[in-house]
Amino acid sequence: MTQLAQITDSHCHLDFPDFEGEIPQVVARAQAAGVTRMVTICTRLRHEPRVRAIAEVHAPVFYAAGTHPMSAAEEPLATLDELTALARHPKFVAYGETGLDYHYTADTAAIQAESLRIHIAAARETGLPIIIHSRDADNDMARILAEEHRAGAFGCVMHCFSSSAALAQAALDLGFYLSMSGIAAFPKSGDLRDIFAAAPVDRILVETDAPYLAPPPHRGKRNEPAFTAHTARVGAEVFGMEYADFAAQTQANFDRLFTRAAAWAKAA
Repeated sequence: MTQLAQITDSHCHLDFPDFEGEIPQVVARAQAAGVTRMVTICTRLRHEPRVRAIAEVHAPVFYAAGTHPMSAAEEPLATLDELTALARHPKFVAYGETGLDYHYTADTAAIQAESLRIHIAAARETGLPIIIHSRDADNDMARILAEEHRAGAFGCVMHCFSSSAALAQAALDLGFYLSMSGIAAFPKSGDLRDIFAAAPVDRILVETDAPYLAPPPHRGKRNEPAFTAHTARVGAEVFGMEYADFAAQTQANFDRLFTRAAAWAKAA
């Protein structure tokens, strides 16, 4: 029997109501598909305890926390002390998702930017990476990331990347990573696949953003971590690699960025 190549879903939302009462089964299906690790993301800091609890109960699950840019005006502004304290938990692996979203919430751009900079400061202070959400804000995002990087280096992944080639290159020039979601597997996403193909393969991660953005053949249905494998197979095609080789590369990339998750796996 051929062993499945191992991959990591670097971004999902297991605390969302879509998975209520079903998390053990969702994690089991992921593992059966070769998805041996998942990072579940907290988008409002007041929900951090329930996201943390999922990671504590399920061995393959790690977690990150931050204030989503679309919620930045609705939630209390995070403090640096509050964010750095989260890093005390051994399965807390990153800050975010945070960033800029001007698609629906351009009117809160100023508070989004302030929140983003505080999250970056926490990432810089703790040595943990930051997870960036960016939509319709390419110029401001590239500028803020460059400004903050000049102030002190930090690790970063552009989650669910579907922005411009210019923002992709700006992020790569800073040493950051791009994450492929189900969007990259959609038939009409040829231009996005070209952006990924132009990037170094050692800067690529894969994710679901579950329960959203299910890749074919599950498009339009609830997404879940097991479906990372479908996106990863498209990623292998994009880079002209065998699936097992692409999977191994994304594992190495994940370990390089998410050092705490990598250390946990080695300790286990």
